[in-house]
Amino acid sequence: MTQPRMRIGAVTITAAPPPHTRDLASFYERLLGWRIVDEGPKGGWFQLHPPEGETDGTLLGINIESDEEHVRPVWPSKPGHQNAMMHLDIGVEDLDEAVAWALEAGATLADAQPQEHVRVMLDPHGNPFCLCR
Repeated sequence: MTQPRMRIGAVTITAAPPPHTRDLASFYERLLGWRIVDEGPKGGWFQLHPPEGETDGTLLGINIESDEEHVRPVWPSKPGHQNAMMHLDIGVEDLDEAVAWALEAGATLADAQPQEHVRVMLDPHGNPFCLCR
């Protein structure tokens, strides 16, 4: 069998139920300069897309989806706590400038910083993401 063409269309980040889904979507809208293009019933999910021309077609968007049983993750992982199931790696040209922008958008700098050219940040709901130079 020949492998069919596949691509990742979006990554989905879970959040506590509304209004937390909108809060998280708004954070990523500010951070990345993307726009919210769709909203589910009662604010249960949101979809963000990059501006036209800023994608090569490999990642089309970010989805924010509510989960009634959502538990804020901790990073780094700790026994007995919800660990992060995924994280975004965001390429940047100037690491210090990107950290300052992320902080202004509402992120926090994680206490643990394991790599010199990467800064681990936490979004307002505790999901880690990395700014990578």
